[in-house]
Amino acid sequence: MVTVQIAPRRLGPADWVTTARLVLVCAVAVLVAASLASAPTAPAAPSGPLVGLLVGLASVALALDAVDGWVARRTGTASAAGARYDMEVDAFLVLVLSVHAAATTAGWVILIGAARYLLLAAGWRWSWLRAETPPRFWAKVVAAVQGVVLVVVAAGVLPRPAAQLLLLAALALLTESFGHQVRTLWRLRGPERAAEDGPVRRRRAVPLATTAAAYTVLWFALALPHRTGDLSPAALVRLPVELLVVVALGAVLPSPRARRALCAVAGTLAGLLVVLKVADLGFRVTLDRPVNPLDDAALVGPALSVLRDSDGTGTAVAAAAAVALAVVAVVVLVPLAAVRVGSSAARRPRTALPVVAALGVVWAVGAVTGLRLGGAPVASGETSALALAQVRQVRADLGDHGVFARQIAADPFAGTPGDRLLPGLRGKDVVVAFVESYGRVAVQDSSIAPSVDRVLDHGTRRLAAAGFSARSAFLTSPTFGGVSWLAHSTFQSGTWVDSGQRYQQLLASNRLTLARAFHRAGWRTVFDIPSVGDGWPEGQRFYGFDRLYDAADVGYHGPTFGYARMPDQFTWAAFQRHELDRTHRRPVMAEIDLVSSHVPWTPLPRMVRWSAVGDGTVFDAMPAGQPSAADVVGDPDRVRAAYGASVRYTLRALVSFVEHDPDPNLVLVVLGDHQPNSSVSGYGAGHDVPISVIAHDPRVLDQIAKWRWQPGLRPAPDAPVWPMNAFRDRFLTAFGTRPDDTHPSPNGVHP
Repeated sequence: MVTVQIAPRRLGPADWVTTARLVLVCAVAVLVAASLASAPTAPAAPSGPLVGLLVGLASVALALDAVDGWVARRTGTASAAGARYDMEVDAFLVLVLSVHAAATTAGWVILIGAARYLLLAAGWRWSWLRAETPPRFWAKVVAAVQGVVLVVVAAGVLPRPAAQLLLLAALALLTESFGHQVRTLWRLRGPERAAEDGPVRRRRAVPLATTAAAYTVLWFALALPHRTGDLSPAALVRLPVELLVVVALGAVLPSPRARRALCAVAGTLAGLLVVLKVADLGFRVTLDRPVNPLDDAALVGPALSVLRDSDGTGTAVAAAAAVALAVVAVVVLVPLAAVRVGSSAARRPRTALPVVAALGVVWAVGAVTGLRLGGAPVASGETSALALAQVRQVRADLGDHGVFARQIAADPFAGTPGDRLLPGLRGKDVVVAFVESYGRVAVQDSSIAPSVDRVLDHGTRRLAAAGFSARSAFLTSPTFGGVSWLAHSTFQSGTWVDSGQRYQQLLASNRLTLARAFHRAGWRTVFDIPSVGDGWPEGQRFYGFDRLYDAADVGYHGPTFGYARMPDQFTWAAFQRHELDRTHRRPVMAEIDLVSSHVPWTPLPRMVRWSAVGDGTVFDAMPAGQPSAADVVGDPDRVRAAYGASVRYTLRALVSFVEHDPDPNLVLVVLGDHQPNSSVSGYGAGHDVPISVIAHDPRVLDQIAKWRWQPGLRPAPDAPVWPMNAFRDRFLTAFGTRPDDTHPSPNGVHP
């Protein structure tokens, strides 16, 4: 007589044999998925080593079906739960093999594998279908026949007609067996059970739905990609290894308190990493780089300022509140889901552990083989990889502090006296004009480029008529899509500043900037920064400017244009009025930021007569009737068109300023700070920005002849490309500056 024991909480010897079968079945499932992914669309006879391995593993799994029952009887550990476990593994194997046969033989074969699950689904509607039936030996024979027939068909040893006939016979046997089971359950059902169907379903539905929702939330949170190229529906159904770890922890930890604590910690980390993934997606789209939480937290304030200046304070406040609520919701919801998942695994460890083991095999096979379904890899370790990447980033940042300190100190011009600085530019007014978001995409290989190129070519001719010439090339910016101050500091200091950490470290140093070099050599140094409304102490303390003009002290009383507080034409007019028109003055070196081409690129001013610029009220009527940022941002074509129009306006204003009052002693260095964001540039567009040197005196351009820059304002695709941090030293050297021999030369420039 067989002794039936109460099902133990942990796996017994027979259960481990069944688990081994489950692992084999999962391996068969992976092989079936791989064969389907690589198969032609029309059904074909299976062949090759992949199918041979599939048949071998399935045969072993079928053979072991007799072993687990024998072990259970010999060890006295037979149980209803163990029998149910064995039956579900059999059903899963039949389902996997029927999917393979349906793809290679006939589509209707899927009914063989789906029969068990159709009966389970019906049990949700009619509870009497979930009752146990008396043992029937014939049902075991029919189940064994299904597996054997499907393995034979998978082996491809039979002609297609014979295989279809055999499968039809197996389906007929299965239909009779399930029909007998349904008839038996119908006879056994009672009126009290039928009456309980509705209430039982409702009582079970809420906790089951909650648990299903918890698994879904945690699954999607862990599988969510953090790279734009990986975003797809298929990516969200990848198998995350971290989910298996949470389920395993819930199943094996004996202490409920320890289980809840560990699952809550794991869920909190997962929630924070979801926030990090979303931020990473945003940074890759806008700035073409991954997020660095410690470094980039300082960008929240500037981002809100840009949004406020572009769309108003109300929009900025609403956006900040929405983001904050979303972050709180994620950080709360994901830990709650993790605790629920762990608790569900603790209630059914006999089910959870085998499933984790089997899915672990699927994950391992997918990771090793690189198996992909729907374009996404089956195995996902996205969350763990991101966490490790952030740890490595923190370590790299700590190590970079010393590296960058040595680069700052290695300055060959640090102690050069003023009389040895820039003798080739004595008596010249030198203006460095940064054109916001002016990147290579504006002049090459885009729908924007032809119209901008026409403005540049026309500008070259207009400058020539005024007696000016230009030479142009490209610089590689340390930033993309925004964070302009990294480009400005790189250009001025001759060091590669590509992070907030490096920027703050540089500002705390006494590195020689271009502005300080001109100041030391006797120039009056000026920074015209119309995007700032409340001063900028770093302009004097680090950069070394004698005078800073911000939005509050240039006398502008006109309207704003999106982010730009004033049109570029007014910026030029104010600079002319406050600096160049002064009598008995020293030569001026100025950095001017031109921001009319700053995102969102609408509304946009129009050029007016220079004599009419005045205090800016002439621009009052221009924003009316133009599309708002909200009108433009959702349409990629309108975004690119608005960007192109803004760049053309800024370039026209610059050329018009030069020709309006041509100064033979004027020298301009005009360059972009970075490429526009990916909505304009596209992905992988690079960091190159155009740069031009414009001068009236031919001797100025003669001194940079060795640079081999191209004539005119428009650099061709084969124009020279320098890293932006190379400009300072080459500029100082070209115009006669001799290095300070007491300081070491830098080790090189960033490529």
